[in-house]
Amino acid sequence: MKWMILSFLIGLSCFSFPALAEESAFNGANTAWVLSSSALVLLMTLPGLALFYGGLVRSKNVLSVLMQCFSIAGLASVLWFVIGYSLAFDSGNGFIGGLDKVMLAGMGRDDLSGDIPEPLFMLFQMTFAIITPALIIGGFAERMKFSAVMLFSGAWLLLVYAPITHWVWGGGWLAELGLYDFAGGTVVHITAGVAALVAAKVLGPRKGFLNSAIMPHNLTMTVTGAGMLWVGWFGFNGGSALGANGSAAMAILVTHLAASMGAMTWAAIEWIKFGKPSALGVVTGMVAGLGTITPASGYVGPGGALIIGLLGGMVCFYATVYIKQKLRIDDSLDVFPVHGVGGILGTLLAGVFSSTQLGVFSGYGFAEGNETMLDQLGVQLIGVVATFAYTAIVSWVLFVIIGKLVNGLRVSSEQEITGLDQSEHEESGYIL
Repeated sequence: MKWMILSFLIGLSCFSFPALAEESAFNGANTAWVLSSSALVLLMTLPGLALFYGGLVRSKNVLSVLMQCFSIAGLASVLWFVIGYSLAFDSGNGFIGGLDKVMLAGMGRDDLSGDIPEPLFMLFQMTFAIITPALIIGGFAERMKFSAVMLFSGAWLLLVYAPITHWVWGGGWLAELGLYDFAGGTVVHITAGVAALVAAKVLGPRKGFLNSAIMPHNLTMTVTGAGMLWVGWFGFNGGSALGANGSAAMAILVTHLAASMGAMTWAAIEWIKFGKPSALGVVTGMVAGLGTITPASGYVGPGGALIIGLLGGMVCFYATVYIKQKLRIDDSLDVFPVHGVGGILGTLLAGVFSSTQLGVFSGYGFAEGNETMLDQLGVQLIGVVATFAYTAIVSWVLFVIIGKLVNGLRVSSEQEITGLDQSEHEESGYIL
C-alpha cells in the first residue's frame, strides 16, 4: 500500500512539474521592483528635469521649458508605443530592430521578457525614451521655436535614440562586441549631450550670452528638481538590473556614492577657485557624478564608484568652463559638458573599474570575450566614438531639414527679448 501511494505521488508530480515551471518563470518581486523603477524614472523628467531646467532659465522662459518637458513626454510615449520600441528591441539586424512589435502587436499582458511582463519592460524603456530627448532641451533653451522642438524630438527619437538603443541593449552590433553600458552612458547621456552641443552650434548663442553671464532665475526650483533627479536615478540605474537582486542593490549603492562624490568635488573646486561653494555647483556636480556612474553602475564596486564620482565632478567642471568661457558655445544648461562628457568618461571608466584585479577598487569582471582591461577599453572606446559620430551627423541633418520646414529653427529677435512664454504660448510663469 505504501509503495502504491508513493508511486501515485511520483506520477502526480510528473504531471504538475511543467505547470509549476511555467508559473515560476514569472517573478513577482522583480515585477514589483521594475514597476517602482518605471515610476522613479518618469519622476526624473516630470517634474524633476522640468524643475531643474525651469529654474536655470530666465523667468520669461520658465513655462516654455516646462511645456517642452511635458510635451516631449507625451510625444515620446506615443512614438515609443507605435514604433520606437519595435525599432529598438525587436529582432532585426545589427543596426536596427524589425517591425514585428509595432503597436505591441501580438503582445499580451501575460507575455514575458525574462521573468517580468514584456509590457512592463516596454514601459520601463519608455521612461528612458522620454528623458533622453528632454535632456537636449538644455542645449537650445530660450531660443528655439516650439514647432521645431517637437519635430526634432520626434524624429530624433526614431532616427537616433532607437537605433543606438538597439545597438547596445537590443542585441545589436555593440552588444555583440560586449560593450558595457548598464543604464545609458552611450544610449542616454552621450546621445543627449552630443545632440545638445550640435543644437547650440546650429542655433548660435542667446542674446547677451557673449557680453555677460545669463543667471538662473530660481535656484530653489533647480535644487528641488535636482533632489528628484537624485532619488529617481535609483530607479534609472537600479531598475536596469531588471530584478530585485544584489545587482540592483549594488547599482543603487554605487550610484549614490558617485553622486555624493561628484557634488563634493564640484563644490570643493569652486571653494578653492572662487572662495565660496555654490548651490548651483553642488547640484551640477551631483548630476555629473550620476551621469558618469550610469554606464558603469552594474559592473563596478563602491571603491570604483568613489573614483568615478571624483573624476566625473572634476572633469565635467573643467569641461563646462572650457566650453562656455573658451569656446564660447552657448550650451545653455550645460548638457554636453555634464551629460555628454560624463557619459563618455563613465563609459570608458566602466572598462577600467570592472576589473577584478584592483583591490578595493575592483568590480565584477569584463564582458565575455574580453580577457584584459585593454580588450574591454577598446570596446568601450568603439562604443563612444560610434555613438558620438552617428548622433552628431544625424542630429545636424535633422536640424537643417527641420529648419527649412518651419522657416528657421529660432524665434525672432523680438520674440526672444519678450520671452518664449509669451511669444510661443501666450502665458506667464509669474504674475507680477
